[in-house]
Amino acid sequence: MENNKPEKTFRAGAISATIWNNTAQNKEGLVTTYSNVTFERCYKDTQGQWKSTNALRINDLPKAQAVLQRAYEYLVFKEEASA
Repeated sequence: MENNKPEKTFRAGAISATIWNNTAQNKEGLVTTYSNVTFERCYKDTQGQWKSTNALRINDLPKAQAVLQRAYEYLVFKEEASA
């Protein structure tokens, strides 16, 4: 299996949005490339181990909005630059 590395990650405190590049083959055999965005909140559990979740607290929402907005802008401007 191919090791898929992120293209770009945006962070605000414990919240991050990561852009991933993917490829898929359609029924006609044409390969297309597309991007996915994932987000997560990192935290330490009671044993001090780092964990991540996509469940957000109310105070996380502004940071999530900010990192997702930056990811969106990055992808839109990247698409416009390649057009």
